[in-house]
Amino acid sequence: MQSGEDRITAAILVIGDEILSGRTKDKNIGYIADHMTAIGIDLREVRVVADLEAEIVDAVNALRARYTYVFTTGGIGPTHDDITADSIAAAFKVGIDHHPDVKRLLIENFERRGVEVTEARLRMARIPFGAEIVENRLSIAPGFMLENVVVMAGIPSVMHVMLDAVTPRLRTGRKMLSTEIELFRPEGEIAELLGDTQAEFADVSMGSYPFNREARVYGTVLVLRSTDADRLAAAEASLKARLTAKGIPF
Repeated sequence: MQSGEDRITAAILVIGDEILSGRTKDKNIGYIADHMTAIGIDLREVRVVADLEAEIVDAVNALRARYTYVFTTGGIGPTHDDITADSIAAAFKVGIDHHPDVKRLLIENFERRGVEVTEARLRMARIPFGAEIVENRLSIAPGFMLENVVVMAGIPSVMHVMLDAVTPRLRTGRKMLSTEIELFRPEGEIAELLGDTQAEFADVSMGSYPFNREARVYGTVLVLRSTDADRLAAAEASLKARLTAKGIPF
């Protein structure tokens, strides 16, 4: 695992009443988590807040002070309840207005598609002062990055391209490596030896995940994770030795 000094951390802030009500099922958290792991950023927290400016401001300020990066999803569309951009501006105590380049791109896109240019649609050009644009090659309306806060769309396909666009700007750490051991034994049977191995390798993350498959097949998957390949291999060898000593096949 990385030391506290070189660990790059992140939080996700999901914004939207529709998520909290259950009307919309979140599909972004897992995708972002996988992406963070792949590029060496340690995702540490996920929060979901309503479309209320005060709650968004409080959450953004708490998370951006605690982690290297905060990734928000949702609330940057054209409707009255899309208040994320204004809330980010309020959190940073900066102004917000139509970004001239974004406004031009949106108008050109609307005219090319024969879509009426309205004030509601131009809301998507409102960017907090000092923010950098995060490109959206799918549907033009961008996200943005202000200091360590990355603001992205809630629509998964659009969020994906925004995350790809912003990734080259991010500081990244050592990539997390993992290995799995599948056992056809209940979790309780291997808990003690897994705990002993964890005590020996405190710097390697270890978890156990029970499963129940068809035909009443029960078992446990042991997952070991570390940014240090040598430590990961040593921990895996030690765990397998303990399993062998207990007569547990893997």
